[in-house]
Amino acid sequence: MAYYNVTYLYDSQGIPHMIKPSSHRSFATTAAVLCAATTISMTGCSYGHNEHVSTTVNRANVTQTPAVQKVVGDYASEGYAKRTQGNDWVAVTVSPDGASAINIKVRARSDIKKPTCQYDGKATLMGQDDAHGIIFQSDINDSMAFFQFKGDTLTIDSQDKYALNYFCSGGGSIVGEYQKLAEKLKLH
Repeated sequence: MAYYNVTYLYDSQGIPHMIKPSSHRSFATTAAVLCAATTISMTGCSYGHNEHVSTTVNRANVTQTPAVQKVVGDYASEGYAKRTQGNDWVAVTVSPDGASAINIKVRARSDIKKPTCQYDGKATLMGQDDAHGIIFQSDINDSMAFFQFKGDTLTIDSQDKYALNYFCSGGGSIVGEYQKLAEKLKLH
């Protein structure tokens, strides 16, 4: 029975190329050839400028629960309907984050005045029933906050109402009721 050393050289793109099998090539020679090929491929293809390589990781599609699918959308306080008359308003954008969690972005009007509220967070599904609707929860400022979706209304509340004042200036709070918008939210 004959044993052969088979040597592969890898080019700069990582593609292996087999060198003719040989029964007389030593381990040291093979190692030297591989080291030289690796060094050449790493330094020999250098360009005069830096190139940044961007990689995208494809995640498996995650199917959201029906509760998450139902609550995704834009919501706004009652002042949003009268925004053309200069009324202040706060909007909440809800997007999916996995199977049973949501991302929540709260933004106040910023087109004619400095925005008064801003919050970015994540909430997880707590439960749902006919009496209470769909409820998500999140730990915010050492207090449990609740995001209750019933019909087309989102109600934001907390065990400590003052915990949600942190995200607004001028004594405001993100606590309150918001109506789901039929059209896309217009921040400006």
